[in-house]
Amino acid sequence: MATASGQRLSIPLFPLHTVLFPDGPLPLRIFEPRYLDMVSRCLKTDTGLGICLIREGSEVGSAPEVFDVGTLSTISYWNKRSDGLLGITVRGQQRIRILSRVVAPNQLLSAEVELIPNEPEVEVPAQFAYLAELAQRIIEQLEPPYTTMERRLDDAGWVGARLTELLPLALARKQEMLELSDPIRRLDLLAQLLPELERTEGY
Repeated sequence: MATASGQRLSIPLFPLHTVLFPDGPLPLRIFEPRYLDMVSRCLKTDTGLGICLIREGSEVGSAPEVFDVGTLSTISYWNKRSDGLLGITVRGQQRIRILSRVVAPNQLLSAEVELIPNEPEVEVPAQFAYLAELAQRIIEQLEPPYTTMERRLDDAGWVGARLTELLPLALARKQEMLELSDPIRRLDLLAQLLPELERTEGY
Protein backbone atom coordinates (compact mmCIF):
# COMPACT_ATOMS: atom_id res chain seq x y z
CA MET A 1 0.00 0.00 0.00
CA ALA A 2 1.61 3.25 -1.14
CA THR A 3 1.27 5.88 1.57
CA ALA A 4 2.83 9.28 2.11
CA SER A 5 3.44 10.97 5.43
CA GLY A 6 0.81 13.60 6.17
CA GLN A 7 -1.64 12.00 3.74
CA ARG A 8 -5.22 11.72 4.96
CA LEU A 9 -7.35 8.63 4.51
CA SER A 10 -10.86 7.52 5.40
CA ILE A 11 -10.70 3.97 6.74
CA PRO A 12 -12.65 1.56 8.97
CA LEU A 13 -11.26 1.02 12.45
CA PHE A 14 -10.82 -2.31 14.20
CA PRO A 15 -10.71 -1.62 17.97
CA LEU A 16 -8.83 -4.30 19.92
CA HIS A 17 -7.22 -4.94 23.27
CA THR A 18 -3.85 -5.12 21.57
CA VAL A 19 -1.24 -2.80 20.06
CA LEU A 20 0.20 -3.39 16.59
CA PHE A 21 3.24 -1.65 15.09
CA PRO A 22 4.23 -1.17 11.45
CA ASP A 23 5.67 -4.41 9.99
CA GLY A 24 4.01 -6.47 12.71
CA PRO A 25 1.72 -9.42 11.89
CA LEU A 26 -1.47 -10.02 13.83
CA PRO A 27 -3.64 -13.15 13.40
CA LEU A 28 -7.31 -12.60 14.24
CA ARG A 29 -10.56 -14.56 14.38
CA ILE A 30 -13.56 -12.70 12.97
CA PHE A 31 -17.11 -13.56 13.99
CA GLU A 32 -19.12 -10.35 14.40
CA PRO A 33 -21.19 -9.47 11.30
CA ARG A 34 -19.96 -5.86 11.24
CA TYR A 35 -16.34 -6.99 11.10
CA LEU A 36 -17.06 -9.75 8.59
CA ASP A 37 -18.57 -7.05 6.35
CA MET A 38 -15.59 -4.78 6.98
CA VAL A 39 -13.09 -7.51 6.06
CA SER A 40 -15.08 -8.37 2.93
CA ARG A 41 -15.05 -4.74 1.78
CA CYS A 42 -11.36 -4.34 2.52
CA LEU A 43 -10.52 -7.46 0.50
CA LYS A 44 -12.73 -6.45 -2.44
CA THR A 45 -11.37 -2.89 -2.60
CA ASP A 46 -7.79 -3.64 -1.49
CA THR A 47 -8.00 -0.97 1.19
CA GLY A 48 -6.59 -0.84 4.68
CA LEU A 49 -8.06 -0.74 8.15
CA GLY A 50 -6.92 0.88 11.36
CA ILE A 51 -5.90 -1.29 14.32
CA CYS A 52 -6.47 0.82 17.44
CA LEU A 53 -6.18 0.07 21.14
CA ILE A 54 -9.43 0.32 23.08
CA ARG A 55 -9.33 3.06 25.68
CA GLU A 56 -12.74 2.30 27.16
CA GLY A 57 -15.26 -0.34 26.19
CA SER A 58 -15.25 -3.81 24.67
CA GLU A 59 -14.31 -5.54 21.43
CA VAL A 60 -17.93 -6.64 21.06
CA GLY A 61 -21.20 -4.73 21.30
CA SER A 62 -21.30 -0.94 21.24
CA ALA A 63 -18.47 0.97 19.58
CA PRO A 64 -15.71 1.57 22.16
CA GLU A 65 -13.54 4.60 22.74
CA VAL A 66 -10.10 4.17 21.20
CA PHE A 67 -6.73 5.87 21.47
CA ASP A 68 -6.01 8.46 18.79
CA VAL A 69 -2.82 6.78 17.52
CA GLY A 70 -3.07 3.37 15.85
CA THR A 71 -1.67 1.52 12.85
CA LEU A 72 -2.88 1.38 9.28
CA SER A 73 -2.89 -2.31 8.36
CA THR A 74 -3.65 -4.52 5.39
CA ILE A 75 -5.05 -8.05 5.26
CA SER A 76 -2.23 -10.31 4.11
CA TYR A 77 -3.99 -13.67 4.53
CA TRP A 78 -7.45 -15.07 5.18
CA ASN A 79 -9.03 -18.51 5.52
CA LYS A 80 -12.19 -20.21 6.72
CA ARG A 81 -11.30 -21.88 9.99
CA SER A 82 -12.40 -25.36 11.05
CA ASP A 83 -14.55 -23.78 13.79
CA GLY A 84 -16.49 -21.87 11.13
CA LEU A 85 -14.96 -18.50 11.94
CA LEU A 86 -13.01 -16.38 9.50
CA GLY A 87 -9.31 -16.26 10.21
CA ILE A 88 -7.26 -13.34 8.93
CA THR A 89 -3.74 -12.03 9.36
CA VAL A 90 -3.23 -8.30 9.18
CA ARG A 91 0.14 -6.63 8.80
CA GLY A 92 0.94 -3.18 10.11
CA GLN A 93 1.95 -0.62 7.51
CA GLN A 94 2.21 2.85 9.06
CA ARG A 95 1.11 4.64 12.20
CA ILE A 96 -1.98 6.82 11.99
CA ARG A 97 -3.51 9.63 14.03
CA ILE A 98 -7.30 9.81 14.16
CA LEU A 99 -8.64 13.24 13.23
CA SER A 100 -12.37 12.49 13.36
CA ARG A 101 -14.52 9.40 13.69
CA VAL A 102 -18.01 8.21 12.82
CA VAL A 103 -20.06 5.41 14.38
CA ALA A 104 -22.33 3.57 11.92
CA PRO A 105 -25.73 2.17 12.97
CA ASN A 106 -24.11 -1.29 13.26
CA GLN A 107 -21.52 0.25 15.65
CA LEU A 108 -18.68 -0.04 13.13
CA LEU A 109 -16.16 2.75 13.62
CA SER A 110 -14.65 4.61 10.70
CA ALA A 111 -12.33 7.58 10.79
CA GLU A 112 -10.46 10.20 8.87
CA VAL A 113 -6.82 9.64 9.76
CA GLU A 114 -3.49 11.27 9.10
CA LEU A 115 -0.43 9.14 8.38
CA ILE A 116 2.45 9.55 10.82
CA PRO A 117 5.93 9.49 9.24
CA ASN A 118 7.73 6.18 9.52
CA GLU A 119 10.72 6.09 11.82
CA PRO A 120 14.15 6.22 10.19
CA GLU A 121 16.12 2.99 10.17
CA VAL A 122 18.69 3.15 12.94
CA GLU A 123 21.19 0.43 13.81
CA VAL A 124 20.73 -1.27 17.18
CA PRO A 125 23.37 0.24 19.50
CA ALA A 126 25.85 -2.22 20.97
CA GLN A 127 24.48 -1.77 24.50
CA PHE A 128 21.07 -3.00 23.31
CA ALA A 129 22.29 -5.98 21.27
CA TYR A 130 20.86 -8.30 23.92
CA LEU A 131 17.39 -6.93 23.15
CA ALA A 132 17.77 -8.01 19.52
CA GLU A 133 18.82 -11.46 20.75
CA LEU A 134 15.78 -11.57 23.03
CA ALA A 135 13.48 -10.69 20.13
CA GLN A 136 15.05 -13.49 18.10
CA ARG A 137 14.54 -16.04 20.90
CA ILE A 138 10.90 -15.06 21.46
CA ILE A 139 10.03 -15.19 17.75
CA GLU A 140 11.64 -18.62 17.35
CA GLN A 141 9.28 -19.99 20.02
CA LEU A 142 6.18 -18.80 18.14
CA GLU A 143 4.33 -20.09 15.09
CA PRO A 144 3.60 -18.48 11.71
CA PRO A 145 3.04 -15.70 10.84
CA TYR A 146 5.71 -14.60 13.31
CA THR A 147 8.33 -17.19 12.36
CA THR A 148 7.89 -16.54 8.64
CA MET A 149 8.13 -12.74 8.68
CA GLU A 150 11.21 -10.86 7.55
CA ARG A 151 13.54 -10.24 10.48
CA ARG A 152 15.51 -7.01 10.74
CA LEU A 153 17.39 -7.65 13.94
CA ASP A 154 19.88 -4.87 13.22
CA ASP A 155 17.10 -2.24 12.97
CA ALA A 156 16.37 -0.55 16.31
CA GLY A 157 12.82 0.37 15.32
CA TRP A 158 11.98 -3.16 14.21
CA VAL A 159 13.44 -4.78 17.34
CA GLY A 160 11.69 -2.34 19.68
CA ALA A 161 8.38 -2.78 17.90
CA ARG A 162 8.46 -6.57 18.01
CA LEU A 163 9.46 -6.66 21.68
CA THR A 164 6.71 -4.19 22.59
CA GLU A 165 4.15 -6.32 20.74
CA LEU A 166 5.29 -9.64 22.18
CA LEU A 167 6.38 -8.93 25.75
CA PRO A 168 3.68 -9.00 28.47
CA LEU A 169 3.68 -5.25 29.04
CA ALA A 170 0.64 -3.32 30.23
CA LEU A 171 -1.43 -2.17 27.25
CA ALA A 172 -1.12 1.47 28.28
CA ARG A 173 2.66 1.08 28.22
CA LYS A 174 2.52 -0.54 24.77
CA GLN A 175 0.46 2.40 23.55
CA GLU A 176 3.04 4.84 24.92
CA MET A 177 5.72 2.93 23.00
CA LEU A 178 3.66 3.11 19.80
CA GLU A 179 3.30 6.86 20.14
CA LEU A 180 7.06 7.34 20.50
CA SER A 181 8.93 8.30 17.34
CA ASP A 182 12.45 7.66 18.65
CA PRO A 183 13.50 4.00 18.21
CA ILE A 184 16.50 4.33 20.52
CA ARG A 185 14.36 5.83 23.27
CA ARG A 186 11.97 2.89 22.89
CA LEU A 187 14.83 0.40 23.32
CA ASP A 188 16.04 2.34 26.37
CA LEU A 189 12.58 2.13 27.96
CA LEU A 190 12.36 -1.59 27.20
CA ALA A 191 15.77 -2.09 28.81
CA GLN A 192 14.47 -0.35 31.95
CA LEU A 193 11.32 -2.50 32.04
CA LEU A 194 13.03 -5.84 31.38
CA PRO A 195 14.39 -6.47 34.91
CA GLU A 196 10.85 -6.38 36.32
CA LEU A 197 9.63 -8.72 33.56
CA GLU A 198 12.50 -11.07 34.32
CA ARG A 199 11.40 -11.23 37.96
CA THR A 200 7.71 -11.71 37.25
CA GLU A 201 7.61 -13.48 33.89
CA GLY A 202 10.96 -15.24 33.60
CA TYR A 203 12.31 -13.32 30.58
